[in-house]
Amino acid sequence: MATTSIQYLYKPLLHHHHHSFTTPDTSLQFFKHLTTTTTITTNSTTLKLFSSLSSSPTTTTSLTPSTNTSPFDTLAEHLAAANFRQADEETRRLLIELAGEAAQKRGYVFFSEVQFISAADLRAIDRLWRRHSGDRFGYSVQRRIWERKARRDFTGFFIRVGWMKKLDTEMEQYNYRAFPDEFIWELADNTPEGHLPLTNALRGTQLLANIFTHPAFEEEMEEEEGEEKEEVERKGEVKPKERPKFIKSFKQDYSF
Repeated sequence: MATTSIQYLYKPLLHHHHHSFTTPDTSLQFFKHLTTTTTITTNSTTLKLFSSLSSSPTTTTSLTPSTNTSPFDTLAEHLAAANFRQADEETRRLLIELAGEAAQKRGYVFFSEVQFISAADLRAIDRLWRRHSGDRFGYSVQRRIWERKARRDFTGFFIRVGWMKKLDTEMEQYNYRAFPDEFIWELADNTPEGHLPLTNALRGTQLLANIFTHPAFEEEMEEEEGEEKEEVERKGEVKPKERPKFIKSFKQDYSF
């Protein structure tokens, strides 16, 4: 009789960019190796055979385990314990895993791969952040700040969520915070709304834009668009500029 089990081996990779204001996408923990262990028992002799999952055409991987546990349990545990630094790293690891095989091999997510993350999974991550922060952290919280307060200007957004700090100069100037020491890893009165989770924008803002315009938040965006139109009609203002669309068809751009 043969039994088969799947072992998930984690290999943490953490590379810091001193002048960055977010964790580089390569600084995440992700599934590095997947192996199957086949145990064959013949009389009193037991043999163990190891083979790569990738070599088996009938083997598929999924975030959903065979037990009753959830793939988001680790994130929930970190957030419930207010371990926001660990929760931030786990969130990024989840995004890599959810984005597909190419992102898993690379170790970070391209903006064009956000479309492969299901709306249900992204909402589940967002709900956990909001639930354990009193609606002060989470992607939907950040999206609302970017949409309503920063008017889709990313520099304004970075300042509002505290990813940039004001310099002690005569002129008003801002600079990106250095990871990780200059970020706020606690939920305090002076912690800016939307400060977490962090998203690397060193390669550009397209990754953030695609998260904020993901179909997971489509219903919320439609409600806000309706409210905005009503306000425009009431005040007789100029029609607001069109929102950026979620990128589904694209040409690979490695410059960001």
